[in-house]
Amino acid sequence: MFDDETLQTGKPTRYFMLHKPQGCVSATVDPRHPTVLDLLDEPDKHDLHIAGRLDFNTSGLMLITNDGQWSRRLTQPTTKLPKLYYVETEQEIGEHYIEKFAEGFYFAFEDLTTLPAELTILDSHHARLSIVEGRYHQVKRMFGFYDNKVLRLHRESMGPLVLDPALEPGQYRALSAEEIQLI
Repeated sequence: MFDDETLQTGKPTRYFMLHKPQGCVSATVDPRHPTVLDLLDEPDKHDLHIAGRLDFNTSGLMLITNDGQWSRRLTQPTTKLPKLYYVETEQEIGEHYIEKFAEGFYFAFEDLTTLPAELTILDSHHARLSIVEGRYHQVKRMFGFYDNKVLRLHRESMGPLVLDPALEPGQYRALSAEEIQLI
């Protein structure tokens, strides 16, 4: 708009917070499994994309938008936006894990070492983990270093955006203007 005259029209930007359930694919289309977009009851949902994927069996905070710049700020490695996960493991989580997570793990397949991560042990089989990357199955591979299988993985937050506790798995809501501005 300029002087009350429309110069260019476009679709409004949209931002959603979804509580992704397990067994749902972080994709816009999948021939075999339900996708996160299938959970949305929104017009033109095919115009939306996912900002930060989660594995098939990982639950938790997922952000969906049609604002490419906003999602890039959220997911680019250079932003180092922390992602907080609740982790449940098959074996005990030892105190010695903390130092190794802070030091980083070498992944031979990609020939890289992960950035430092902050591990907080909650009890023998539960922890919170903060990472700033999102490598392929990164959390599972980090615990796999100790042959400790991850039984449950749930993303609680991405930077300042925290999963709304009122959202049940599969539910979503629009982000507030304040939440959008946080990124």
